[in-house]
Amino acid sequence: MPNGKPAGVSCVNLDERLRCRLFGLPERPAFCVSLRPSADMCGSDRTEALALLKRMEIETAPMAVVLTSASESSPRSAVRTGKG
Repeated sequence: MPNGKPAGVSCVNLDERLRCRLFGLPERPAFCVSLRPSADMCGSDRTEALALLKRMEIETAPMAVVLTSASESSPRSAVRTGKG
């Protein structure tokens, strides 16, 4: 994804089992290589890890994406706080 991965969009390099097709290859993006597993990113199981990653995407998304995501679930919170 030459321009980065937008929040809420799955990486195009994930296979059907949600595993990175580029893992260990030189083509893997530097950002992905820099990620290191930690409790605050991975939690204690897959469900918690996915929830933490979703939260991270929301917190680091451009404001327009945050407002769109928040308005889909709760229009009042998007208007009142400016984020989900």
